[in-house]
Amino acid sequence: MKILVLGSGAREHAIILALKAEDAGHELFASPGNAGIAADATLVTVDQLDGRAVTAFANEHSIDLVVIGPEAPLVAGVADALRERGIPVFGPGKAAAQLEGSKAFAKRIMDAAGVPTGRAVRAASAADVEAAFNDLGAPYVVKADGLAAGKGVIVTSDRAEALAHATHYLPSGPVLVEEFLAGPEVSLFFLSDGDTVRALSPAQDFKRAFDGDEGPNTGGMGAYSPLPWLAEQFGSEREFVELVTEQVAMPVIRQMDAEGTPFIGLLYAGLILTPAGVKVIEFNARFGDPETQVVLPRLRTPLSELLLAAASGNLEAQPQPEFSDEVAITVVLASEGYPEAPQTGRQIAGLASAADVDGVRIVHAATAGPDAPGGDLVATGGRVLNVVAVGTDFAAARAQAYEAIGRIDLDGAHYRRDIAAAVAE
Repeated sequence: MKILVLGSGAREHAIILALKAEDAGHELFASPGNAGIAADATLVTVDQLDGRAVTAFANEHSIDLVVIGPEAPLVAGVADALRERGIPVFGPGKAAAQLEGSKAFAKRIMDAAGVPTGRAVRAASAADVEAAFNDLGAPYVVKADGLAAGKGVIVTSDRAEALAHATHYLPSGPVLVEEFLAGPEVSLFFLSDGDTVRALSPAQDFKRAFDGDEGPNTGGMGAYSPLPWLAEQFGSEREFVELVTEQVAMPVIRQMDAEGTPFIGLLYAGLILTPAGVKVIEFNARFGDPETQVVLPRLRTPLSELLLAAASGNLEAQPQPEFSDEVAITVVLASEGYPEAPQTGRQIAGLASAADVDGVRIVHAATAGPDAPGGDLVATGGRVLNVVAVGTDFAAARAQAYEAIGRIDLDGAHYRRDIAAAVAE
């Protein structure tokens, strides 16, 4: 197939690598892409937020499938423009994308569908926020209602810090103050064609910037898959997935369909395993980053078949996806100052040496080409690279990943050293 992937991050690079690994002769395009993606797909120039421009490109180049990676084009309605012209697109339309675009919308859908989640109060002023704090108590959970590039959520016992976070976002609209939920977190992806879902393998990501879950929230500093500890509580990964499918994914998909906004694309369920059962923290409307980087390398079923079936309304004909018994971890290399004020434009050395480590692939998030032929790439954002390692067990995968990331030189960069440490013991 001819496949166009919209986006410029590590998630999109991971999707492209999975499509390329099928060895099916796909012709892969990406816009805008990055320096790493350029080695695995043809970079093209098209405004990913302009549905007409994307549709025109797809028609002109006979694209068979468009995969929308980031949330912004989804919320902008790019998928709607493509569907109106009959072009298969993996990603929900503008109305359905509000499941990620508005935390308040997502809470309403969950309530209507009977999906287990924490209590939430919509606060339109500082006084409302203070009242919600008094009602729900500490630790305080405050979420910006709209898109915030993974930085709109704060969880803290410091009331003043929580209030400051809320007042930062209030000028843009109401915020949600939520009940704090305790327990291990799980990310679970569901492919949906609007009626049917197919689950991928669970993953866990690490949101805090520093070891031991210290420091500010980030877009994600690492992840691993599968989650062997799920068997202790649920008997097996399969039983856990079936439970979440029945209690979370299908009720939401049915509710969205009943409201005339069918969800076609990737439903990302951010879950927490509380003493009272599995509850939803949030939904996203696209593949998660960095979880995609550890889920897709283990996928044995051709990704292109799953995406096209979902985009075409034929997912029920697809069997449950199959996964390798191998494990995968990813460690994110972040620029100095990330997440508050990342330093960009610095050269990255040692990538070839890192890629030589057995079982390792380098997935690019924010890189650009060298200033001169043969020069080093440069960092263009906060999360710069993902080092992904696939191994027979977590101890082996961790050794591979940290050996590789140790070979990369980016002045001032930092990364967590405890990704998947608990499951490797």
